[in-house]
Amino acid sequence: MKRFFKPLEKDGSFKKPTLSSSSSPVKDSEKPTENASDAGNEENIDTTKKEPLKFLTWNANSFLLRIKNNWTEFSKFVQNLDPDVIAIQEVRMPAAGSKGAPKNPRELKDDTSSSREEKQVVMRALSNAPFKNYNVWWSLSDSKYAGTALLIKNCFQPKKVSFSLDQTGSRHEPDGRVIFAEFESFRLLNTYVPNNGWKDEESAFQRRRKWDKRMLEFVLRTSDKPLIWCGDLNVSHQDIDVSHPEFFSAAKLNGYVPPNKEDCGQPGFTVSERKRFDSILKEGKLVDAYRYLHQDKDMERGFSWSGHPVGKYRGKRMRIDYFIISEKLKERIIACEMHGRGIELEGFYGSDHCPVSLELSYADPISNGS
Repeated sequence: MKRFFKPLEKDGSFKKPTLSSSSSPVKDSEKPTENASDAGNEENIDTTKKEPLKFLTWNANSFLLRIKNNWTEFSKFVQNLDPDVIAIQEVRMPAAGSKGAPKNPRELKDDTSSSREEKQVVMRALSNAPFKNYNVWWSLSDSKYAGTALLIKNCFQPKKVSFSLDQTGSRHEPDGRVIFAEFESFRLLNTYVPNNGWKDEESAFQRRRKWDKRMLEFVLRTSDKPLIWCGDLNVSHQDIDVSHPEFFSAAKLNGYVPPNKEDCGQPGFTVSERKRFDSILKEGKLVDAYRYLHQDKDMERGFSWSGHPVGKYRGKRMRIDYFIISEKLKERIIACEMHGRGIELEGFYGSDHCPVSLELSYADPISNGS
């Protein structure tokens, strides 16, 4: 396997960022002193910004594999885009803690020789430009499954970071599916939404129904401040959001047909999921930023997930990665773009998902937060 990752030639000492305990990134995200504290070494920092305005979300489908195999290209992409915030899903790095012991989902596992090596690979990659200019928060699963990460430029300090839809700072969602950061004028939610699955069982339909119910409760409970909700939401809202609606509507696993017709079809494109997602948007007064700007179907760049290039899913694509924002923010949308194209996964950087970006304009001081 070709490796694009080149390790640093010299390790630096580590220093904790000066953030409050409620919002501090974990030790894994500490950068070498010369990178974290020397403002002169920070690149592309707009000192006129008071809060983040440019955001990137990406389901990496294994952060470690992307570092080993696709990091040069992805680093160049991030360098050019220069986002203030990077939200990652499907980190697939296990949480710290030995076998049989309680796990710490805020830290990368390092109690075995293999896990220490993997952690070192990740931390060295994040110590290189452009990622050295970001603080990192993790929410990890007990195994190499799911998990999220949130990278925020050093010049932006969130007021608080929590890891569950219940906003309990010490509690993490199962499988590390949520990181929630609060800034002065808005809140940012990074989620890796559970896949609906194919059957009406606890790990599939039932799990997703419970999640959607909690998500609706969350957006209603936090409506006092504008929300930016991003990540792999594992749902395609409308027919326009998939390349082949009839194919996905008729999809089955091993010939199984759920008893409820609204549960039939490809996970992420069932009628029941789409209805619940629609309710979350309408009741929460939320806007799909990409669709707000792009009203027409784009068969080249209009999808964020693509099926395997070989087999029946070749050329079958879905838009399941989003920036969902409060209606109060919609007039500030400058751009919302998907950065992959075509059925050969150009711009996917080794994942089956492409990065999606959002850029907002500066807030009107008069209406800010209103």
